[in-house]
Amino acid sequence: MGKKILIVEDDKMIATMYETKLKQSEHDVIIADNGSQGLDLAVKEKPDLVLLDVILPQMDGFSVLQELRLNPNTKETPIIMLTNLGTSEDQEKGKQMGATDYWIKAQMTPAQVSEKVNELLK
Repeated sequence: MGKKILIVEDDKMIATMYETKLKQSEHDVIIADNGSQGLDLAVKEKPDLVLLDVILPQMDGFSVLQELRLNPNTKETPIIMLTNLGTSEDQEKGKQMGATDYWIKAQMTPAQVSEKVNELLK
């Protein structure tokens, strides 16, 4: 059965591509187009997984990650940083802050993202 996945991504086209692929695996998908909305939805909806971009309006992905890890209701939620910030410093920062994993958008197709999400949620 499908899981609930929150995509926090300000690029509508990219968010829709991931949404389409994840819905093919029968997941429920919620989309937030800025960091503060993503934070609110993550707390309210309690998704099984969060795909979180770093460069976001209002609040960047690292700040959202930090807030979610401080919240007792979301501190265990798997959070994947899904971004084009591919430097090892950014990846290290994400992992140190509690990201479950750090994926570079440019290196993965939406189908690959969907496959990895499915594996994680098994």
